[in-house]
Formats: sequence, structure tokens, C-alpha cells
Amino acid sequence: MSFGRLDTGRRAQPMSEINVTPLVDVMLVLLVIFIVAAPLMAGRLALELPRAQGTASGLPEAGLRLAVDAAGSVTLDDQPVSDAQLVQRLQDAARTNPDAELLLQADTAVPYGRVAALIGFAQSAGLSRIGFMATPADPPAGAAPR
Repeated sequence: MSFGRLDTGRRAQPMSEINVTPLVDVMLVLLVIFIVAAPLMAGRLALELPRAQGTASGLPEAGLRLAVDAAGSVTLDDQPVSDAQLVQRLQDAARTNPDAELLLQADTAVPYGRVAALIGFAQSAGLSRIGFMATPADPPAGAAPR
């Protein structure tokens, strides 16, 4: 009879596998955080469009002027048009002169989707040269006009 330690027979071997359960738990928590946060980050970005300084270059020789006001009314060369009329007139202009440039002037209150739709109308009509017109900025105080 021996006193002292109890002999269990064999010693416990060290664990040779990596326990991935905590890693999976952390990854799932991060995934949930990103799923919740992504729609918040991709929300509406409200911004006021800046004014541009520089000289007005004028209308190019073969250019069309497309303007959209805050109410969403569209005018092409200072004549009000509906979307169907706009598409037809843009197609006619593209057939007449494929190198014609479309100058787009949109009010700051016009939604981006409306501007994108108008650009889509122009591209589907065959006009690939599209420019944007900005409102001239007020000259800084004390600056000499050009």
C-alpha cells in the first residue's frame, strides 16, 4: 500500500488541435456589425453643389443646352420638352451631327436620379459628349474683374 499520490496510469497528452469556436464567434459578431452598419453608411449624402470660378466659354458650335430646374421641368435649347420629346430631339440631333455636345445645367435641388436619367437619354440617343454647366461664382471681394 502506497501513500501519497494517486497513480492514474497515463498522463494527459497536450491538445494538438486549434479550437476555432472563439474565432467563429468573433467573425459572426463582426459580420452582424457590418450588416447593420452598411446601410447607415450608404445612406443619402446631402451636399450643396459648389460654384465654379472661371470664364464662361459659351455654347460650342454644334452644342445643345439641356436645363433642368428645381421643379424638374426640362428645357432643350430654351424650349420646354417632355421626356418623350427630349428623346426624339436628341436622336434627331445625334443623326444630324454625331459629334454634337450636350451641355447639361441642373439646379442644385434636382435629385441625382433625374440627372442620371437625362444622361441616360442622351447616351441612348447616341450622344457621347456631355458637359456640365455650373453657375459662375461671385468674384472675391477686392478682386479685379477680367
